[in-house]
Amino acid sequence: MTRKRIGVLAGVAVIAAAGIGVGVAVAGSGPGSHPAAGGTTADPGYSWYQSMMGRYSGGSMMGGSSGNWMMGQGGYQWMTGGTSAPGWMQGGSLPSSMMGATTDPGTIMGQLWATAPGPRVSAAQAIRLGNQIPDGASINRARNAVTFATASIHLVAVASPAGGPDETFRIAGLTNPTLIVPTGSQVSIEVINADPDTAHGLVITASQATISWMPMMTARPAFTGSAMWFLGNPSAAGMHAGTLTFAVTTPGTYRYLCPVPGHAQDGMTGTFTVGSPS
Repeated sequence: MTRKRIGVLAGVAVIAAAGIGVGVAVAGSGPGSHPAAGGTTADPGYSWYQSMMGRYSGGSMMGGSSGNWMMGQGGYQWMTGGTSAPGWMQGGSLPSSMMGATTDPGTIMGQLWATAPGPRVSAAQAIRLGNQIPDGASINRARNAVTFATASIHLVAVASPAGGPDETFRIAGLTNPTLIVPTGSQVSIEVINADPDTAHGLVITASQATISWMPMMTARPAFTGSAMWFLGNPSAAGMHAGTLTFAVTTPGTYRYLCPVPGHAQDGMTGTFTVGSPS
């Protein structure tokens, strides 16, 4: 297998890490729609998956033909963390032979999913939304914190915003601010990938460690629905956007971070506090 094919496969396979489903914005039913783990041919992302895979080596991924297993439902389920996915996708380590010394999974994933279906926003919208103060929020610029007082919360996180530090989130005009929300609130986070050449995502995790190079393997979501594993590169259609919606039921200090390998290490992370700030 050539390095290009290995790199493509590694980039696709990384999305299934941890075996807990994929927060990939490929479903066409609206913001926050995720294909189910082990999806079927009825999944809106399945036809797009076949088309995307078919563009590589004439549909001969893994050396087969356009009708091979990887192109079919079995391959789709395997790639999206279904029950038949190999053990290393369910909490283990990616084989080093798949990654290579210079392969960047974020770049691979961003390119592969640049044309994926899903919500889009313009560059101008991304700038406006990244600087917009959410309803019910108070801003403390000295502490770099956004505090919410309402039970229903909506905010926007722009990944690698234009004019801002690379590999950071812009929220309410701040860079990686601490987010403080009331216990029991319903939270909606719209994530926009403004980076031109790599995938980004967002996950809320209970882990305080940001040293893991591959948080998709180690940073499980703290709340049901609090993970968008990645969004592809912007395209002529606009910037990829996806929405997380989840309830915060347990007070404590959590982290939000980009789960794409290496990004949290580079500083793409912030504190997410449920309840009164410490």
